[in-house]
Amino acid sequence: MQLSSRFPVAVQILIIIAWCPEDVKVTSEALAVSVNTNPVLIRRIMGYLKKAGLIAISSGTGGAKLTRSTEEITLLAVYRAVELTDQHALFGLHAHPNAYCPIGCRINDVLRPPLEEARNALEGALAKVTIQELLSSFPPFDYAILKHLKL
Repeated sequence: MQLSSRFPVAVQILIIIAWCPEDVKVTSEALAVSVNTNPVLIRRIMGYLKKAGLIAISSGTGGAKLTRSTEEITLLAVYRAVELTDQHALFGLHAHPNAYCPIGCRINDVLRPPLEEARNALEGALAKVTIQELLSSFPPFDYAILKHLKL
């Protein structure tokens, strides 16, 4: 089973916004070129990031800006913004196991602790990495790239 691509796309969005100088308008269309996907998907993910308070989006073609410094935005914050369910669960448990089955009646109780441990390990690792750390892995912004990415 593979998780959705929302998380890596959201990270890429944040890195691009941080990478671009203030005078460059980072729009969903421009981001879609970089991510190589549909602008509608980008806008949906940007909506999650905005709801989580990680970005602000100007109306029209004003572009997006970070609402915090790159040192303050962890991968955990991004992950929580775009991947977790409403119950904040990484793994879903069976909603209606058979109460009369000796396995079914206990499966959720037996699975819950190792799944919670896995979630805690993942969140602990993501909390240690910031957008700034990832941003430092890329070359400095070059205005020549604007014509290729349509930023």
